[in-house]
Amino acid sequence: MQDLADLERRIAAALQRIGDGIESLAIAPPQSAPNTAAPDRDDDRIHQIEAELAAVRRANAALRDRVAELEAAATAAPAETPAAPPSEETAALQARIDKMTAQLDVQGLEMHRMRKTVVQLRENLRGLRRAQAANLADPEQINRAMMAELEAVRVTRLSEVAEMDEILSELTPLIKEERADA
Repeated sequence: MQDLADLERRIAAALQRIGDGIESLAIAPPQSAPNTAAPDRDDDRIHQIEAELAAVRRANAALRDRVAELEAAATAAPAETPAAPPSEETAALQARIDKMTAQLDVQGLEMHRMRKTVVQLRENLRGLRRAQAANLADPEQINRAMMAELEAVRVTRLSEVAEMDEILSELTPLIKEERADA
């Protein structure tokens, strides 16, 4: 039971770190939105990741509730009963909590990278618009904007790869189970 309490503290700490990171990113929103489709897609992707993050948080909360129920049941059991090894259900819940915590950390990092890249892209596009309005073509500024856009594409790809890994990790046990039943 001590392991479960320790795990619960670790999950709470991870969620707090992610929440603090999200709050710090939300404090300084960009001043104006660029007039391009790429940042809109990035914003849509950020909202999608935030929704997934909320779903994982809800699942973690449900698992914490279940762990609390198991702890309550264990403490309500008579003291004379020798300590039984952790049940398969507890071990499965522990593994699932660890897995979801890792996924939550990855999603938080990806969201942070994506926000940072979008802000950089917006700043570069804003500078390009100013240069365009003044009829000044600055090759270095164009190069920075292209590099920021390339980084946005890389971050989006990394985010998609992380999402695919999550999907595969959920499908793998189902596929193995189906093969075993066949």
